[in-house]
Amino acid sequence: MSTKPSIFKRIFLLSWNIINGFRKLFINLIFFGLIAIIIVSLASEDTIQVEDGSALVLNLAGVIVDQKRQVDPIEAAMKSGNEADGSAEILLADVISVINNAAADDRISQIVLDLALLNGTGMSKLQSIGDALEAFKATGKTVVANGDWYGQNQYFLASFADKIYLNPQGSVQIEGLSRYRLYFKSAFEKLKINAHVFRVGTFKSAVEPFIRDDMSAAAKEANLTLLNDLWQSYAATVAANRDIETNNLSLSAEQYLAELDKTDGQSAEMAVNMKWVDDLKSAEEFRLTMVDAVGKSADGESYKHVDFYDYLSVTQTHPVLSLNDKVGIVVAKGNILNGSQPAGQIGGESTSQLLRKARFDDSVKAVVLRVDSPGGSAFASEQIRQEVLALKAANKPVIVSMGSYAASGGYWISASADYIYATPTTLTGSIGIFGMITTFEDSLASIGVNTDGVSTSDWAGFSATKGLSPQIKAVIQRHIERGYHDFISLVANERDMTLEQVDNIAQGRVWTGRKALELGLVDGLGELQDAVTKAAEMASLEQYDTDVIERELTPQEQFVQEMFASAASYMPQTLTQSSAVDALINQWSAVIDEFKSFDDPNGVYLYCDTCNY
Repeated sequence: MSTKPSIFKRIFLLSWNIINGFRKLFINLIFFGLIAIIIVSLASEDTIQVEDGSALVLNLAGVIVDQKRQVDPIEAAMKSGNEADGSAEILLADVISVINNAAADDRISQIVLDLALLNGTGMSKLQSIGDALEAFKATGKTVVANGDWYGQNQYFLASFADKIYLNPQGSVQIEGLSRYRLYFKSAFEKLKINAHVFRVGTFKSAVEPFIRDDMSAAAKEANLTLLNDLWQSYAATVAANRDIETNNLSLSAEQYLAELDKTDGQSAEMAVNMKWVDDLKSAEEFRLTMVDAVGKSADGESYKHVDFYDYLSVTQTHPVLSLNDKVGIVVAKGNILNGSQPAGQIGGESTSQLLRKARFDDSVKAVVLRVDSPGGSAFASEQIRQEVLALKAANKPVIVSMGSYAASGGYWISASADYIYATPTTLTGSIGIFGMITTFEDSLASIGVNTDGVSTSDWAGFSATKGLSPQIKAVIQRHIERGYHDFISLVANERDMTLEQVDNIAQGRVWTGRKALELGLVDGLGELQDAVTKAAEMASLEQYDTDVIERELTPQEQFVQEMFASAASYMPQTLTQSSAVDALINQWSAVIDEFKSFDDPNGVYLYCDTCNY
């Protein structure tokens, strides 16, 4: 009898040793593999050489952002790196710095735009890069673009080139702008889910998908006006760059077919005829053209060039001397959420902490708040605005620089600044407010689950499984109405307007930066550098440094950040191959993310859904 436990024990120990052995082997393989990757990446950086007369290849892969999200090690391990991963993030400041350095670098003779993997970047950021390219060209150097195809965003940036080349089998896809979204009212009815919506603002359409099956007439009016304004900016810029008429860009289906017939169905030939591109070249033909222009590379296989990522690594510098006076830059990017959020996102607590850090830093004499946000939690937005007020009370000027969008909650945190800059294509305004509570009493009852009990008040008995009484709905609606009154009162006070004037341009309406200037919602049109200059001027600074104020990473976080930044490009690309299934999942993920952004403790939101173009 006594042998059985010992047999079971030995079997258990043997199994555990085998499992534990595989566990250690797996961990060691990952650890030593990462060490090897880091060594390889560091060794490769030492060999980067910029030959005289080289072309700088701007192979921008990913999304241009004002601030990168904190690297998640698991997520990073599953991605293929900067050069292959179109979902990577690239700092706008890095792109502009690289172009500016190249303009002053005698080793760089021209820039080649390789934009195949450039994704989802707002027009205001593309315009900033285009302005840097214009400054580069002003030095007498040239810019060329080469691609197998050009999407609308890629083509906007390519239009700043002196020459645009297209693969003979390629195309230029200029589609115009649209605003379509999913609507869930009928689905909610079938699932017996009740969406209780509270809002103020004729044009506050963020909640429409949950209470309608189509876009309201007011939303269509506002969206179409906004899209036409944005498209006018796009078309005017591209047409001027290419010396063509604006109406030759976005063609009707009939016009497109007629132009296509002229080239016997050849899209690339049509692009030449329309003067969208200058010439058609295969990859080999473009290589030979560049060899003639800048010379053959040392390995004899290509033309002399250095890509964006390598050139960035060899030109990044850190100032040896730091001036005492600084203009601090705080980036507020993404949805406004509550609590503490990681780098690259906005948190009521974490973003307030950054502003507080600037306030208590004696070397920071003024602050630029770079806002790139559609809004979110009303509570978190007010937390951040209170820190803006505290900075002003400490006699430190606060200048807002609006990026692609600074609307709803993004405008709330901007309104109290001493001066507000937007770009012509910034989406801003959306001065409105809404709340939404979803209850499931009917869907649960349909499967035999019911809620019952007692409470000492209506509020104590509140539950998502119980529904809302008319009295509670009236109280919530009153809070929303008060919130809207507070919003327009804030704008009226800060922008020296009457409540009636603000209400006329509010109601949830979204405006471009150009229109916002006319309406008095912003003070000027300009980029981040304009805001920095204005901040220094208001603080009476003649000599100063700029300092991006960020949450300090722990040594462990810093190690992970740098390790994956260096090692990501060595990960196998097969891990990130996309498919139609991925696209469908991404579409639904966007809906889920929108729900996740609703985390206000009072259920009150300052959010611009129209900003997600």
